[in-house]
Amino acid sequence: MSDIFKQDIETVVNADFIPWEKLNNKIIFITGATGLIGYTLVNSLVKANIEKDLNINLILLVRDRKKAENRFENVIDMDGRHIVFIENSVEGLVPRKLDSHQIDFIIHGASNTSSKGFVTNPVETIDTALIGTRNVLEIAKEHKVDGFIYLSSMEVYGYPEKGHKVTEDEIGDLTPLDVRNSYPISKVMCESMCVAFAKEYGVSTKIIRLTQTFGPGVNYTDNRIFAYFLRCMNERKDIVLKTKGETERSYLYTTDAVTAILTVLLKGVSGAAYNAANEATYCSIKQMAEEVAKDAGVKVVYDIQDEKSNGFPQTLFMDLDTSLLQNLGWRAYGGVLE
Repeated sequence: MSDIFKQDIETVVNADFIPWEKLNNKIIFITGATGLIGYTLVNSLVKANIEKDLNINLILLVRDRKKAENRFENVIDMDGRHIVFIENSVEGLVPRKLDSHQIDFIIHGASNTSSKGFVTNPVETIDTALIGTRNVLEIAKEHKVDGFIYLSSMEVYGYPEKGHKVTEDEIGDLTPLDVRNSYPISKVMCESMCVAFAKEYGVSTKIIRLTQTFGPGVNYTDNRIFAYFLRCMNERKDIVLKTKGETERSYLYTTDAVTAILTVLLKGVSGAAYNAANEATYCSIKQMAEEVAKDAGVKVVYDIQDEKSNGFPQTLFMDLDTSLLQNLGWRAYGGVLE
């Protein structure tokens, strides 16, 4: 664990707007635990457990137990007695098999996050979203959980107009005839399912719509744009843009994503959605590329390619309004790309 990551985890633990006392003696079921956000979340909860003596127990759903144990080796060393691994996929999860476990909170983050995968494996993308979310919501219903949060995406907004501030009461115009929309449309359906379970069964569901998240723990070969830029910086290679870089959006540091998730889980309104982004990071891909290139002493080179065949979203202007989240007391600590 790097010193930067350790400092980041301390930032989460010291976030005074999170009502940590609500997690005392609670059991939290987490899907997508080995992903970028999930990994930071688990580390943060374990650290809070130790420093605040919360007696939180974590149940982590993982596709490969051995790989997960290796990834969480440091966490197991710190507080392994409070962690249980369940090996399965969200699609293959049988809700009743968890009846032997008490569950108080659920954080559902399992999802396909590969843009190219949305195009090459759209059926699997939809199955993971719809079947998986239905399974996890059934668990929430049966266990009468104190809170359930679904990790959604800014992509549900489609393609807002440039200069428009995007609020939670709108949704995008997404055609099902574009195969890449297997991801955002399935996210919209999952959000609808969360609200349906809240209204029909009284499950306390909350939705958080995350912008693109970055930070320590990203796989070095990750294909997301910020990871590619940092790789070019590290290797002193020219940045090759395959689009004009006109897309504009905000970003979110991993620990800010974690504090946002915990804030909405513990303080949010059931059936409501919350945008999560660091509005101070709003910029175009071209602007970011030029800043990184300048710092690294390299050039930005353009090799324009067809967006759809590569799974790239169309040019978008995603300026998220985070007022609802900030009204819960949340604030971003980091995340300005430097």
